[in-house]
Amino acid sequence: MTTYADFLQSKAAVDPATGLREIPALNPKLFPFQRDIVRWALRRGRAAIFADCGLGKTPMQLEWAQHVPGNVLILAPLAVAAQTKREGEKFDIPVGVARSQADVAGKITVTNYEMLDRFDPSQFQGIVLDESSILKAHDGATRNAIIESFAATPFRLACTATPAPNDHMELANHSEFLGAMSRTEMLAMFFVHDGGDTSKWRIKGHGREDFWKWVCSWAVMLRKPSDLGYEDDGFRLPGLGIQSVVVDAPKDGLSTLFPVEAQTLQERLAARRESIDARVRVCADLVNATDEPFLVFCNLNDESDRLRRGIAGAVEVKGSDPHDQKERNLLAFANGEIRVLVSKPRIAGYGLNLQHCSKMAFVGLSDSYEQFYQAVRRCWRFGQVNPVTAYVITCETEGRVVENIKRKERDAQAMARDMVANMHEINEEAIKGVERDRATYTELEVSGEGWKAHQGDCVEVIKTIPDESIGLSIYSPPFASLYTYSNSDRDMGNSKNEAMFFEHYQFLIREKLRVTQPGRLSAVHCMNLPMSYQRHGEIGIIDFRGRIIKAHEEAGWIFHSEVCIWKDPVTAMQRTKALGLLWKQLKKDSTMSRMGIPDYVVVFRKPGENDNPVRHTPDEFPVAQWQRWASPIWDDINPSDTLQFRSAREHEDERHICPLQLEVIRRALVLWSNPEDLVLSPFMGIGSEGVVALEQGRRFVGIELKSSYYSQACANLAHAKRLNVSLFDAPA
Repeated sequence: MTTYADFLQSKAAVDPATGLREIPALNPKLFPFQRDIVRWALRRGRAAIFADCGLGKTPMQLEWAQHVPGNVLILAPLAVAAQTKREGEKFDIPVGVARSQADVAGKITVTNYEMLDRFDPSQFQGIVLDESSILKAHDGATRNAIIESFAATPFRLACTATPAPNDHMELANHSEFLGAMSRTEMLAMFFVHDGGDTSKWRIKGHGREDFWKWVCSWAVMLRKPSDLGYEDDGFRLPGLGIQSVVVDAPKDGLSTLFPVEAQTLQERLAARRESIDARVRVCADLVNATDEPFLVFCNLNDESDRLRRGIAGAVEVKGSDPHDQKERNLLAFANGEIRVLVSKPRIAGYGLNLQHCSKMAFVGLSDSYEQFYQAVRRCWRFGQVNPVTAYVITCETEGRVVENIKRKERDAQAMARDMVANMHEINEEAIKGVERDRATYTELEVSGEGWKAHQGDCVEVIKTIPDESIGLSIYSPPFASLYTYSNSDRDMGNSKNEAMFFEHYQFLIREKLRVTQPGRLSAVHCMNLPMSYQRHGEIGIIDFRGRIIKAHEEAGWIFHSEVCIWKDPVTAMQRTKALGLLWKQLKKDSTMSRMGIPDYVVVFRKPGENDNPVRHTPDEFPVAQWQRWASPIWDDINPSDTLQFRSAREHEDERHICPLQLEVIRRALVLWSNPEDLVLSPFMGIGSEGVVALEQGRRFVGIELKSSYYSQACANLAHAKRLNVSLFDAPA
């Protein structure tokens, strides 16, 4: 059986290294920061290098590939394969360009993403994704094919300048490829969504530090060498000027006195089509007025065709061209053999080194900031010696597409600063061996008349409770990853999936059986859990209650009874905006409509004879009360009948504290315990179970991990009814 310490070590949100233990001497032509990153990536085995354009991702990935034990396949954007081979020659690293498995001849082979289906992944011990953010640009089938094809490849490297230009969630693509954590697991562990918009996720406030620590266990990010404490000599970008050129809307066909700005995507596309001639004319005038190299990006086929015809000497690279022709023309422009290249960002906007060119034009924009950023960085990159000018040519009726891109740029810059700031210290530790302070686990204890409260890990603290000393335990466990209250690995709610949660929970269930008196009970408050498209791939319900029952039975408990607690579906709908509860869903498709999710109290009995029966007299327990309490559904529980909790909430708490209703605790204590019995809550929260236990003449021992909840629980217990008894004395 795994020890608890071993389990916590395995649960830590850090992807373990699987690479080389002994790192050989590395290429002296690399810069110091490049050598250190390669050394780190080889130790990691499965790693991501998020380095800005021009920082040398290609020589780093080639040096990494050279030391991987076995053959390595590099997947690269179109026309980048030839540039990779040429870069290998500079660093004395042989690289073969192949179009199929039959062409593979040497240790390192580079090919285009489009050729993946012609290769046998099992023949390679290493895989490199060059410009790995291209995963986002590909359709889901291609993305999944890449991830699934190399799931068993021992050495994996992902290299890109833009892992997530304005969306943290795109880091999941890299995490899945590297095998660090699936998208579903990442969502459960670190992210939360607000209200009804389940497509927008953000990092949990208290999980931010652990999220970046986890990312840094498999990725390094830098915008410039000084982000990792190195000198920036030779790595300073030239100036970048983005000039917005707005053309007038065509007068023909206007049905209003003034041009109307497009609001919808369809209106914006129509505005672009109507203004093609005007935008192409402006671009052609700009390009024809100079003899410098010019890179022209567009989004529509008509734009591309008219630009080719309107610009002297322009060569068009379009999606329908044969791969050989596309690659030949892209390389010809990179080599200076073509002065003007016209293409789309998704074709020529990734991976290519085009710093010989410092003039660019965008004849219209899509709303994809990543495409715009990547396209600009083909020219504006380390190694560019001239200031770069990019003309953005749009029509006045296209809407606020430029403002939208600028907003996304601000968001991306803020996120990049956030990523570098959060990753800097941990990355520097990993790359350069700088030590950081480590947090330590501590326990506290406060007691009063009839109660004792422990701050600490319930699995650790419960070991100090004597065998068969507990008369009843009652509590709400964390609801898997639905409610996460702290960033500690000791918090059961910090689980990347349900299996990890129940593996953690089993340590407590077994200890709880040990400390409970024979024949006595444990009452567990729970609910079934909603499923979402983003986290689970489907909308439905997880039978969390049933799995709690199964976990207890596997540990030796007997499933004794249960009660269903009614909850108002209107309140739940207003709070969660769950699709299944929305009235409008009935009109759309009522097969997706469902009932509200109630609470349950499931009760388990420890095998053996109860030597201290719980008896009631008719005066204490009238038959009418029993008939009401014996109902399998309690519909008379006031959801607001809870302890005050707001002072226990911290500013980074993502979920409201959900204290168990006092009447539910009261009924459980009256039904299933004797006066002066010792009552246990291993998830004490703010002390609800303890306060009711003391008021009902019982004794109480509680455990809470989170310090703010613990402090509030101690205050609540101190003001509850007090008894002059010793905690572990046998009941009178």
